[in-house]
Amino acid sequence: MELKLKLEQLHQRVNGLKDQINTEEATKNAFVMPFIQILGYDIFNPTEVIPEHICDIGTKKGEKIDYVIKKDDEPILIFECKHWKEKADAHNSQLHRYYHVSKARFGVLTNGTIYNFYMDLEKPNIMDEKPFFTIDIEDLKDSSIKILEGFTKTDYSLESILDSAESLKYIKSIRKEFENEIEQPSDELVKLLVNRFFDKPLTSNRMVTFKEYTRKALMLSINESISARLKSALSINETIEKTEDNKVTPINETGDNKIVTTEEELEAFQIVKAILRERVAASRIAARDTQSYFGVLLDDNNRKPLCRLHFNTTNKYFETFPNGKDAGEKRLITSLDDIYQYREQLHQTLTNY
Repeated sequence: MELKLKLEQLHQRVNGLKDQINTEEATKNAFVMPFIQILGYDIFNPTEVIPEHICDIGTKKGEKIDYVIKKDDEPILIFECKHWKEKADAHNSQLHRYYHVSKARFGVLTNGTIYNFYMDLEKPNIMDEKPFFTIDIEDLKDSSIKILEGFTKTDYSLESILDSAESLKYIKSIRKEFENEIEQPSDELVKLLVNRFFDKPLTSNRMVTFKEYTRKALMLSINESISARLKSALSINETIEKTEDNKVTPINETGDNKIVTTEEELEAFQIVKAILRERVAASRIAARDTQSYFGVLLDDNNRKPLCRLHFNTTNKYFETFPNGKDAGEKRLITSLDDIYQYREQLHQTLTNY
């Protein structure tokens, strides 16, 4: 996907330049303009991408919008930009004013890393308080990239976006409420669940206890679901290992699978994946368990090991390959958190490949 690749390259650019970007203007030039260009709009064409567009509001003259994007000579997007250290939802009152008089259907508030898309779903010509869509350059998701495609110059369709905007907004809101319930279950949720099997009154003390039970139950259910999906994706019951000549050979030809993938290995894999995700798409990071170690590979290629987990003995070792696949470096770790210490080595390995 070309859009995904360009956004990942922008992510690397943002990470590399952040510390040198000290002003809002620099944020616009270094981060926001490349984003607009990725969407397919000509940032050098002042009739298509208009910077500092004057937008008079009532008696206030000379008010300016950072960018107005036009298509077929009609405004479709307005951008209000902030410094990358500021929150992208902290100054939406200014965008509210601009939206009212801009005639564009979509307003974007951004700090160069997070892009919040707004429209007028609640009241006509009045921008909603909350965005209906958000994309985070530092946490790119395929589902978000797919939605963003609708805003590109080649694929822009007002009707299509309007059809999906309401569902996007409310799905986002429901998801946020669900995540809040997981972290801190409300009285309503606890009563809904507990009253189905507990026939005694829920006193204040019992409510406190059952809230904690509910939180733990939700987290346990989610974690087990994630583990089950990971095991399925890794095909643990049919694990195979590619030999160096690219032939596929069963790990255990007797059919007696001696490989046991532990929860600890899966958790460590997620940590490694999170670290590498800063530089490469998650889909390119693969795992393959063997009898002697749990391997993490680039593009599921045995010639491109990223690291290996040696967790099958009393002492646990984390092996990295910053100097090539034949020069692994094993390090003793006492907890999974120690893996974060080897971010630089993991990134160096990616660079080598």
